[in-house]
Amino acid sequence: MKILVADDQALSRRLLQKTLERAGYEVLTVENGRLAVELLNHVDGPRLALLDWVMPELDGPAVCRAVRRHQEGQERAYVYMVLLTSKESKEDMVTGLESGADDYLTKPFHVDELKARLRTGERILHLEGRLVEAREMMRFKATHDALTSIWNRGVIMDLLGRELARSQRETGCTIVLLGDVDQFKSINDSHGHPVGDEVLREIARRLLLSIRSYDFVGRYGGEEFLLVLNNCDPKSAGARAEEIRRVVNCRPFQTASGPLNVTISLGLLLSKDWVGRSPEDLLFEVDAALYAAKAAGRNCVRLANPHDSSADPAVSADVTVHRLR
Repeated sequence: MKILVADDQALSRRLLQKTLERAGYEVLTVENGRLAVELLNHVDGPRLALLDWVMPELDGPAVCRAVRRHQEGQERAYVYMVLLTSKESKEDMVTGLESGADDYLTKPFHVDELKARLRTGERILHLEGRLVEAREMMRFKATHDALTSIWNRGVIMDLLGRELARSQRETGCTIVLLGDVDQFKSINDSHGHPVGDEVLREIARRLLLSIRSYDFVGRYGGEEFLLVLNNCDPKSAGARAEEIRRVVNCRPFQTASGPLNVTISLGLLLSKDWVGRSPEDLLFEVDAALYAAKAAGRNCVRLANPHDSSADPAVSADVTVHRLR
C-alpha cells in the first residue's frame, strides 16, 4: 500500500521512508503541506499519510482540513491521516483530531507503535472498501436488469425522457427502437425457460455491441428491449435499425439445446417527427410500429409515421423488409 510522509526535515523523512519500506509500504515523501494536499487529493494518491504538525506553507492540521474539504460531496476513497508532533497537551490532541486527522502520535515514538497504528488504518480502509463494494452492488442491482445486466425498465424510461427533452432543446433527433424477440414463447415451450434466458442474455449482449458507447439499451419487459440512440441523423435511422436487426440474427445462438436461429422485430421512431409529445405517447406509437413489424411477417423494421393513424407500412426508402422464411 502507498503511504505519504510529509515532513520538512530531510533526516526525519529518510528515516521514516526506510522504516516503512522495510515494513512493505510504497513510500512517497514531500517536504511541505501544499505538496501533501496535492498528492492526497489526486485520484490515485496514497490512502495512508503521516503528517508532521509543523511544516512550511500548510501545517499538518491544515492539510487534514484541506483533504477533508476536497472529499466532501465526492465519492472519493477515504484517506487515513496520522499527525506526528512533539505537542503533548490534550488541547493540541483535540485540535489535531478535529482538523480531520484519524490518529495522533507524539514524538519521539516507538517504531512498533507506529506500525501498529498504521495496521489499524489499513483495517479501516479495507472495511471502507468492502462497504463501497456493497454500495456499488446495491446500486447496480437497483438500476440493472437481473437477467441481462443491461438497464432495467425504470432507468431506460428515465434516460428516454432525458434524451427526448435534450433533443427538443437542441433541435436534434433521437432514434427510439422497441424490439421484440420473434417466437419467443415457442423457444420457451420447446427448449425450456433456462434456454430462453440464455437467448435473452445473448440478445442483450448483441444489442450492446451494435450501439455506440453513449447510446442506451434496456430491458423494457419480458422479451422486449428499448434502445435510445442519441444525436442521430434522421436520414440514417432506417439503416441503423437494419444494422441492429442484422446483428441479432447474423449467426445462430449457441445454447444448452444447441444452436438456435433467433430474430427480432423492431418498431422505429424519430423524435423530430413527434415534437411536443410525451415519452409515454412516443412509446405507444413505437409499440404500434413494432406491432406492424410483427404483422408484416416478423424479422423486420417498421417506422412510426406521425401522418398516419398507424405505423407506416413502408418503413422508408432505405429500409428493406426481411420476412421470415
